[in-house]
Amino acid sequence: MLHSRVPAPARRRSAAAVLVRAGACLLAVAAALLGATAVARGTGELRIPAAGTATLLRTVLFGALAVHLGGLAATALARSLPDRPETAPRGWAAAASVAGALAAAGQILRLARVSDLGLVETYGTREGGLLLLTANGFALAACCAASSRPALAAAPLALVVGAEALRAHPEAYSPAVGAALTVVHLTAASLWCGGLLQVLRTMRLWRRTGPGAARALLGRYARLAGWLFVALAVTGTFSALRRLPPDVVLTSAYGRALLVKMVLMAVVSVLALGARRRLAADPDPAVARRRARRELVALGAVVLVSAVLTVVPDPHWLSTR
Repeated sequence: MLHSRVPAPARRRSAAAVLVRAGACLLAVAAALLGATAVARGTGELRIPAAGTATLLRTVLFGALAVHLGGLAATALARSLPDRPETAPRGWAAAASVAGALAAAGQILRLARVSDLGLVETYGTREGGLLLLTANGFALAACCAASSRPALAAAPLALVVGAEALRAHPEAYSPAVGAALTVVHLTAASLWCGGLLQVLRTMRLWRRTGPGAARALLGRYARLAGWLFVALAVTGTFSALRRLPPDVVLTSAYGRALLVKMVLMAVVSVLALGARRRLAADPDPAVARRRARRELVALGAVVLVSAVLTVVPDPHWLSTR
């Protein structure tokens, strides 16, 4: 039989890897479903209907945006290498955007249910209209990804980013400033997370045919990620200062979730720095790739917590009550 040619230790490692990934997925789903409720416990804030479902759908949406937008950027980086192998990993962009469109559609259905509105009436609300725009943007991006010119997907993905930025800031205090900060923050986060995923997939494919190109690709991505980190730090700091009153940092769901995100970002920073140092010190790109995979896992946790932040109540009312 075919599987008998694979050594037993390799089969055991493969089975263990599958179990670990399945467990991680289940843990992520549980965290998404329970995260908003957990951080809001004891705060006295209003209960958000179907908060777990909303968080899960928003996690899928953010992940889909990262996979497609970051994949476009990483593919462009790979193509800029002069001596790269001709092979490329199978594209996930179309599937990701379909998932994003379904996640946006799911949020429309959730909004209609919790608001006791029909679908047409839901489209007429501010949030419903923006979610419809997001779903259509993802659908167009999926069509572009399946076409002969996949780079055209950047335009509808920009539409998705804009719609999400507007949806995230319905507040009366300087919503335009908040939306602008979110556009930069969401774009940088998507490029960082999705770009790293695509770079790691490409490096795995090139590990034998072009180890030098794989190392060069990770190096170029590392330089880009440095600027993305600066953009995330600046926009994240300003967003926190304008949205989170200092007196409710520990007593609001938003403040608690933000603290968790800050801790995770610190972990990501340490892992990223370690991977870059290893890349500079070791000519074998596989070593740096293994370290970068840990960074990617931590970034996945950041995406999940970011989804929680978009679901929990605005903390301003706690500060003013």
